[in-house]
Amino acid sequence: MATLASRKVTVLTIDGGGIRGLIPGTILGFLEKKLQELDGPNARLADYFDYIAGTSTGGLITAMLAAPNKDKRPLFTAEGINKFYLENGPNIFPQRPDFVNTLLELKGPKYDGEFLHSKIQGLLGATRVNETLTNVVIPAFDVKNLQPTIFSTFDAQSRPLKNALLSDVCISTSAAPTYLPAHFFQTRDDAGNTRDFNLIDGGVAANNPTMVTINQITRKMIVDKQDIFPGGPTDYDKFLVISIGTGSAKAAAMYTAKEAAGWGILSWLHTKEGYTPIVDMFSYSSAALVDYNVSILFQALRSEKNYLRIQDDSLKGTEATVDVATGENMKKLIGIGERMLASTVSRVDMETGKPVAVPEEGTNADALTRFAKMLSDEKKARTSSSQGKPGSAL
Repeated sequence: MATLASRKVTVLTIDGGGIRGLIPGTILGFLEKKLQELDGPNARLADYFDYIAGTSTGGLITAMLAAPNKDKRPLFTAEGINKFYLENGPNIFPQRPDFVNTLLELKGPKYDGEFLHSKIQGLLGATRVNETLTNVVIPAFDVKNLQPTIFSTFDAQSRPLKNALLSDVCISTSAAPTYLPAHFFQTRDDAGNTRDFNLIDGGVAANNPTMVTINQITRKMIVDKQDIFPGGPTDYDKFLVISIGTGSAKAAAMYTAKEAAGWGILSWLHTKEGYTPIVDMFSYSSAALVDYNVSILFQALRSEKNYLRIQDDSLKGTEATVDVATGENMKKLIGIGERMLASTVSRVDMETGKPVAVPEEGTNADALTRFAKMLSDEKKARTSSSQGKPGSAL
């Protein structure tokens, strides 16, 4: 029988990346199938993770996995994620000639967001952050106060003015600068107090939400004065963390100082190849820095096998963009997800900061299969000891 001291805190995080959400969608579909092989066809990711976190497109995936349907089960299966993107991607990011896009970007966001907003509101309805089936963490960025705004189940339960509609949170975290409009909404508590939110894409601050999520968990433990870890909040042996990227083009070395030295405003916002350098740079740097810090932390505390980061830095061409939602490109993105599953597990080198393959741990698919077994065992241990479900661990 499991004891409180033996319990794990299970965490799943998903990066931002627009239509590249097809990549984590492919990987999550594989993981959920492995869990179903162990525990039956009704197994869902929200049944196994205490925290699911996502930024931008990752925030939307988080809501899809954790929001309840009418039967109080997850709104989407993991397999349904890619179906959603394939069906709706072309309407979220309608393809137009480059000169039309350039004219639109001079006047405002490349896309008006009307289809995306309507779709999100229709799916999530009146669901609020405190109603998710497991804990969620979704970052956004406040353009008025110039600081990150982190939405979490913990805050929603303890601070009513942070208990926003999940649809407003998803629209906000996906409002990528130059691509989609900023989002304003207001919350109100039972006493009539209100709070205004002026938000854009959470990728401005945390495109990889892993560290934000670990900080949220630690803060909750401190606030609640919980002592479930013998070593305290820094007992990282008790964390099981899977962090899934949406790919990057870092290995392609797309930009050079010689080129950038001559760029003006328009060039920083748009290149002839369709890239948006300023957006690429803040999202890639944010995600890479988080992976480096989290990986070093787990390695330093000798818990490196409890942290799995799945990412591919070799994207090129339209694969690396966030909004090319053609049938051909979306098929490529699913193929990249499959390639990432077949790739060897890698881990950040503590000296160079670069990912290095770890052949003895097999492929990412092998690692996810091992994680599925650990997640299944953890869930069964909780059930046998009447310790609750994901979301109640912390």
